[in-house]
Order: sequence, then structure tokens, then C-alpha cells
Amino acid sequence: MNGTDIESRVEQLEKRNARVEGDKRWETSWTRRVSIMILTYIVVAFYLRFVVHIDPWINALVPVIGFMLSTLTLSLLKRIFLERH
Repeated sequence: MNGTDIESRVEQLEKRNARVEGDKRWETSWTRRVSIMILTYIVVAFYLRFVVHIDPWINALVPVIGFMLSTLTLSLLKRIFLERH
């Protein structure tokens, strides 16, 4: 392998690493979590209002709160797991 080939491979690896780091930041970001909560609320509220025919505004919060609690709990469980293994 010549120097140019190695430089090209290193550049590709650096681009890949930057992309993976960006994906990691997105997966753990509050922007992603809040977006999922809002979309979940809208979908569940729509379903409850037009399919089940009940007043959805409070009931639609149940899955949103469940999602929020699960993301907070899973982060804690992940940290404990990584410390032990």
C-alpha cells in the first residue's frame, strides 16, 4: 500500500467515525426524545378521539409519560450495566 491509499482509508474512517458520533448524539438527545413524545401524543390523541370516541387530552399523556420514564430509566440501567460488566 502506498501513502495515498492509507490516507484515503484514514479519511474514510474519520468520516465514518464522525457520522457514528453524530448518530450517537442524536439517539441520546432531548430533541429526539421530545419529538417522539410530541408525535406519540398526537397519534394517540387522534386515535382516542376518532376511533375510540373519547376525550383524549389527558388519556393521551399516558404513553408519552411512559416513554419519558422508560428513556430515563433505561439510561440509568445502561450505566449500571456498563459499570458492572
